[in-house]
Amino acid sequence: MTLHQNNTMVLDQEGYLEDLESWTEEVACTLADKEGISKECPLSKDRMDILKFIRDYYKKFEAFPIIRAVCKNVGQSKDCQYQVFPDPIVAWKIAGLPKPTPEVFAKIKHQA
Repeated sequence: MTLHQNNTMVLDQEGYLEDLESWTEEVACTLADKEGISKECPLSKDRMDILKFIRDYYKKFEAFPIIRAVCKNVGQSKDCQYQVFPDPIVAWKIAGLPKPTPEVFAKIKHQA
């Protein structure tokens, strides 16, 4: 998949970004479009705040944050995650994080 300005991103077969460090806001826009979340670029500040929080949390703890804590930590309404990204796995993918393990999938689906 090619991005603007001749940058490229490499995705695995399921659409997860292969290189965590190659993620940019432009990559997030492309992934959001690919996932049917938004054709808007740049993404809204609310969406970017959530994505950046998820990324920072992952980098610090190598885990997905508790979903209901995401909104609180980015200063949005308590149900912001569900309004902005109805599926937490899609938010994880747009945040450019690696494919979750089966245990992470189960935990995220259980929280949702």
